[in-house]
Amino acid sequence: MFKHYFEQVNNVAIWPIISLTIFFVFFLGLVIYVTRIRKDYIKHMEDLPLRDGIDEQNSFTNKIKNS
Repeated sequence: MFKHYFEQVNNVAIWPIISLTIFFVFFLGLVIYVTRIRKDYIKHMEDLPLRDGIDEQNSFTNKIKNS
């Protein structure tokens, strides 16, 4: 059914290439972000639900700003 509609669209073959390119760029950007993120930030976020109090959070924020 949809084949008939897609046959009528000009340059229909370009859309799969565009979607694959968008997916690949997003995936590559995500991999680069994950590999470059600071390990102390990951450790901080990992322990955040277990921490009690605001002083520890403020000290880490100040530490990041001073770096």
